[in-house]
Amino acid sequence: MIKENPISYAKLPNGLRMVHMRDRSPVAYCGFAINVGTRDELPEESGMAHFVEHLLFKGTEKRKAFHIVNRLDAVGGELNAYTTKEETFVYATALTTHFERAMELCADVVFHSVFPQKEMDKEVDVVIDEIQSYKDSPSELIYDDFEDMVFSGSPMGRNILGEKKFLKKYKSEDVRRFVERNYTTDRILFFSIGNVDFKRIQRMAEKYLMAIPASQTKIQRVAPAAYVPQRQFIKKNTCQAHVMIGVRAFDLCDDRRLAFGLVNNILGGPGMNSRLNLLLREKNGMAYNVESVYTPYSDTGIFSVYFGTDEKNRGKCTSLVMEELNRLRTQLIAPQKLAQLKRQWMGQMTIMQENRENYILSLARSFLYFDKVESLADINNQLNEISAETLLSLSDQLFRDEMLSMLVYSSKV
Repeated sequence: MIKENPISYAKLPNGLRMVHMRDRSPVAYCGFAINVGTRDELPEESGMAHFVEHLLFKGTEKRKAFHIVNRLDAVGGELNAYTTKEETFVYATALTTHFERAMELCADVVFHSVFPQKEMDKEVDVVIDEIQSYKDSPSELIYDDFEDMVFSGSPMGRNILGEKKFLKKYKSEDVRRFVERNYTTDRILFFSIGNVDFKRIQRMAEKYLMAIPASQTKIQRVAPAAYVPQRQFIKKNTCQAHVMIGVRAFDLCDDRRLAFGLVNNILGGPGMNSRLNLLLREKNGMAYNVESVYTPYSDTGIFSVYFGTDEKNRGKCTSLVMEELNRLRTQLIAPQKLAQLKRQWMGQMTIMQENRENYILSLARSFLYFDKVESLADINNQLNEISAETLLSLSDQLFRDEMLSMLVYSSKV
């Protein structure tokens, strides 16, 4: 039987929301999920969401950068952050005895950062170095280039790290304008997990969050333009050929999302027995890295298959992937096999929840959009209702040859 931990939820008068999961661990995680990402940048703000994430640690009204870094490190904790196309997460890890210290620090950097120009000028070089490092890794860069192709003309396709020519121009007032426009209380959630009573956390919120003025976003996100499949071949001096094949997919609110997630897991999920791993790596020995990824966003989604292989095997690997996609849309999965595949995915999801950091970040994202999280028991019940015919139908909708986009990095184009 799947055991669920108790979840507490509250909304402050200024619109900030709070969610907490109580458990027995002596280690706590807490922070802020902010419904702001790369797609919320204006055309002249390339990379701004990610740049802000860096700058939050560079000085507040009462702390210098060194004091921010040292505040949790001094007690064995950590302060972290990351940016996606639609969200920014700022969070801390600390012993529960230092929970208030972690919560106060997170609140300070999110709501009281001052973005000093001197620190900005230094951090630009750090981000540019990050961009250069990324460009040296084609197996990572291809994901961004593929999204740029699939979401052509939309901020959804914009590279999260931004562009050097824009970053070098930014001033403190540019950053402040972005934060004032986007870091509104209706878009921010405080989340935590640990052996801390929720009433105590609410008392802390009165000290550190209640005085934040209420604010609401005035900008509506624009949905990406209609999808047009594309094929691109880019010459790169790499030892391997890198290939991505994919399509726009179902969004976070789509009822078909769970079933398509199962399709993705069958095809190229983390299991060594995924169809693509068995086919390209185990059976044919032509690829070390092969996977499929499904990412649902608030109003769209993307599915992709990636593999890296020797140039001489690129054509064969591509054909095998296309054949496997076609098999999913033309051949029903036998009932006994489908039951086993459901058990496997449910097992993977349950085990993933043992990673408390990943779990609380996932829970926070769910509350950020829906003010709730589906329990493992609910997911299991929904999963059991999915039929082989449903998987066949969804695969047929997305995996037809004429629907698929392809991006290839190769030294021989």
